[in-house]
Formats: sequence, C-alpha cells, structure tokens
Amino acid sequence: MTADEIRQLFDCAFPELVFHAHRVHIQNFDPGVIQLATLLSIKTGGCPEDCGYCTQSTHADSGIKASRLMDADAVLAAAQTARDRGATRFCMGAAWRNPKDRDMGRLCEMVRGVKAMGLETCMTLGMLSEKQSEQLADAGLDFYNHNLDSSRDFYGKIITSRAYDDRLSTLARARKAGMALCCGGILGMGETRNDRVDLIHELARMDPAPESVPINALVPVEGTALGDQSAAGQLQDIDPLEFVRTVAVARIAMPASVIRLSAGREAMSDELQALCFLAGANSIFSGDVLLTAPNGSADRDRRLFDRLGLRAAPQDI
Repeated sequence: MTADEIRQLFDCAFPELVFHAHRVHIQNFDPGVIQLATLLSIKTGGCPEDCGYCTQSTHADSGIKASRLMDADAVLAAAQTARDRGATRFCMGAAWRNPKDRDMGRLCEMVRGVKAMGLETCMTLGMLSEKQSEQLADAGLDFYNHNLDSSRDFYGKIITSRAYDDRLSTLARARKAGMALCCGGILGMGETRNDRVDLIHELARMDPAPESVPINALVPVEGTALGDQSAAGQLQDIDPLEFVRTVAVARIAMPASVIRLSAGREAMSDELQALCFLAGANSIFSGDVLLTAPNGSADRDRRLFDRLGLRAAPQDI
C-alpha cells in the first residue's frame, strides 16, 4: 500500500473508514476475541537515550530511580501471576540503550521459563547486535519489540540519541534471526496526520509487516520533555476520533497484524475503546502498570468486555 493510498484512507468519512476496517478485521480475526498481554519492567530507569516521552531516561526529571536487572525467578513469578489472570502474552522491557553481553544468559533464562508456561514471549531491550538477536531467538523468544515511534521526519524532534535507521537495523536483525516483530508508534507527541501516514506506510511496507503493532497514546509525565510541554499548554492530546482513525488505517494497511491498544488506555473512555475494537484493535495490555505508566485495571477491562460481549483469547495450556 502506497503512502498516497494510506493518506486517502485517513481522509475517508469516519463511518466509511471504520466499516472498511471492521470488514478487513473479520476477514482475518474473530472480532469477539481480544488478546490479553502483560508488560513487566525487568530493568527500570537509568537509560542514556533522550526519548522525549520517556520517564526512564536519564535526561528526564521524573523521579524514576534506576534499578538492576531483575532475577529470573522474580520475572517468572510475575509471568505466572499474569497467566493466572488470563494473559496469553508476556512482555519484558528493560531501560537500556542496548543489553550487555553479560546479561544475555539471564535474559535467555527468562525467555525459556516464560515459554514453558505456555505464554507468548516478547522483549524490548533497545538495540541488538546480530549475536544477541540469535541468542534470543535460540532461547525461543517469539517477538522482539522495537517501536519506530513516529515518522522518519518527526523522529528527530523527539529523539536525538539514536537514529531512525538504528531502529530499522535492529528490527532487521531480529527478523533475520527468526523472531516476529512487535513494532508501532506513539500518537499525540505533536506529530501531524502526515507523520501518522508515514509511520503506517513505514510499518506496512516491511516484508512482512510486523506481526504485532502497538498503538500508544502519549502519557505526558512532568519531568519529561513532552510532559513539560503538555503541562505548559504547548502540546495537545491526540483527538480521540483521530486515534480511532489511526487504528482503522493500521488495520486496513496490515490486515494480518495484531493491533494492540497500548499506553494511554487508562485515560480512554469505554466508548473510545469500543470504537477502537470496532476499527480492528484486537489486543490490550492488562495490568495496573505499563513499565512505569498507569494502565486500566483488570476489573475495569472485565466489565468493559462484558458490556461489549467480548472475550479474552483462550490459553493454549
């Protein structure tokens, strides 16, 4: 799909766009099933990158204290709790520019242990070398998460410590090693619709497109560059219907991908989430915290699913 075709989708009348997206969705997925994923910060804070949205950056004054990499046993206990609560996917995130080789043994132990529970595994660890990608793949890691965040043109306005092509190179290494990709972006950072068009075009033209596409709404936290801009009235929240439009266009452009509602869901109304599901979103993060950001409670999710007649994806074992 070309950038012009994606732009034309964004310009469709809202009911037409959502109808089109829902039709694509039911051709590829059961529209009544939502995958539950849980995200755990396995190493928090102290990241040298200067991502303007991130509370874990050393450039932010967000009050997040740096911690060491968790022990594998503690991670596996958290994974078991997530499974007991209905999750079928367990994601592990470390606030690093890139993992050190000395950490790879423990990371691979986590992957093997989580997979043994029957959970889908995903990690986000920053940039990877070819050897590290192969080690994670050999341990059985299903997905590697490395978001593009926004368009190539807008990227430099929020991050200067890592180039856009660095991200694409890590994704290519993960794919070459045999892992599926989890890759999406963040909305509401001050980008334009054209930036959202270019982001989706960049994702959709990967061969194949990422199997998992997280769509985040910025959670502005004071002490981060974007949080301070928001507090000063210099940054507006993403328009809710524009958020739904982006979900719908992503569904049409990447029909076989899981579209995941990620950060920012805690502030979304039930009605907005319902529209996102109608437009093709079919996964959410379940749990009270996403890394360091608040998330909707599991009880609220259950009530919403009951109201909408949705059900969580079944566990395999």
